[in-house]
Amino acid sequence: MLSHIQSSLTEAQSALNNLLANPQALASIEAAAQQLITSLAAGGRIFSCGNGGSMCDAMHFAEELTGRYRGNRRGMAAIAISDPSHMSCVANDFGYEHVFSRYLESHGRAGDVLIGISTSGNSQTIVNAATVARDLGMKVIILTGRAATRLEPLADVYVNTPGGQYADRVQELHIKVLHILIELVERHFCPENY
Repeated sequence: MLSHIQSSLTEAQSALNNLLANPQALASIEAAAQQLITSLAAGGRIFSCGNGGSMCDAMHFAEELTGRYRGNRRGMAAIAISDPSHMSCVANDFGYEHVFSRYLESHGRAGDVLIGISTSGNSQTIVNAATVARDLGMKVIILTGRAATRLEPLADVYVNTPGGQYADRVQELHIKVLHILIELVERHFCPENY
């Protein structure tokens, strides 16, 4: 059992080291942070969405902006698209693939930002959300674990964090990226916290 634990941690360490050594990925993270800062400074809002574990990451990201990350500060406008009543209504009436896009049709506006999280880069729910976001004049940031996916041409900023064969390693990198984005936003608006 110990060997499996060590193997798992070594694999995670390797994925993180690969991300750290990827200048393109680091530049895309920086570009994503700048997009969030620009939107929030102009009164925009950030919407986040994903499926399964990626939805949990989207919720985690939004609550740390509206609540607190490392230090006390004012809340920031972030919303995870995760309302169960909305999702069950839209899934029943229109199909699950529209649960995020329908929410953006109702609430999104030009100047807002969508963070769509899809480990595969091909989730139809995220493709639909990104398409609607672009139609509304929103900026689109995509977090994925693959290159050359259906989401890449829909993204203003495409953050690709390959983590290996399975989604769990990609998700582990995504939460690190999301925490970095929150920190960079906080450093801009609340430098006194650092």
